Amino acid sequence: MPYLLAVTVLWAFSFSLIGVYLAGQVDSDFAVLVRVAIAALIFVPLMRWRALPRRLLGGLWLAGALQFGVTYLCLYRSFAVLSVPEVLLFTVLTPIYVTLLDDALARRFNPWALLAAGVAVGGGILIRFQPLSGDYLLGFILLQIANAAFAAGQVLCRQLLMRYPTEEPLHRLFGHFFLGAMLLAIPSFLLFGNPARLPQTAVQWGVLLWMGIFATALGMFWWVKGSTKVDAGTLAIINELHVPAGLLVNVLIWNRDANLPRLAAGGSIILLSLWLNRRGRKKPRAGQRGVLVEKRTATLAQRT
Repeated sequence: MPYLLAVTVLWAFSFSLIGVYLAGQVDSDFAVLVRVAIAALIFVPLMRWRALPRRLLGGLWLAGALQFGVTYLCLYRSFAVLSVPEVLLFTVLTPIYVTLLDDALARRFNPWALLAAGVAVGGGILIRFQPLSGDYLLGFILLQIANAAFAAGQVLCRQLLMRYPTEEPLHRLFGHFFLGAMLLAIPSFLLFGNPARLPQTAVQWGVLLWMGIFATALGMFWWVKGSTKVDAGTLAIINELHVPAGLLVNVLIWNRDANLPRLAAGGSIILLSLWLNRRGRKKPRAGQRGVLVEKRTATLAQRT
């Protein structure tokens, strides 16, 4: 969980940095391409190709295309029609997607995990709900695509690493994620990018560099690594913590208004959902599929 919490803090800054310095100023496709390219430059030289299952490699490329490609492309476009608080509001459904997709891939149904995720979503809505105005429908649709793609990518990563155990450490595999993302980021910029809206200031280039190294490369690496050390219910709930964290960054750094009592109440509900998820976890019987999953998770956590 420490990895996931650390990344939550990193990404809390990302929402505000995108909204303040990039949205409406820098072409969104170019911003995505730069972030993914920087991350690829860090991990591709370290990656391994040989002696890895083809399904593992193909799944990693697909996960990268979903989690880094589709998610980023839709997220950046949403900032063109939504404010930062509205973006945070429309991302609250991610835990539901994580829980349902993980259950689908594992061929099971965990009602406790779904209940806990629903409670976490309720906490996020309590924090961020406000009357909406303007053209927000397009932004909502874009963010639901981004939420579903982000959830699918992280769940797929988690399942792949458990089903295809390998002696290679995670950093030797991670370049494949970003190559998958490049398959979408490059053609998207070539087809839809606007060369006239490239970064114009050192601050904008600095934000892209920070986002590429920390939020994308290290952030996603730690997130995937952390996802293998927790159960799916906990992973789903941690996805919701970006809402209070993002608002705190907005308040503390940019002095934006926030309803602090609602923030505290919603944050408490999200923490309550972690307790619900833990209480609902049961040890699987011998011979059940869950035993194999738990053993693989433990082995992977030790290796990474």
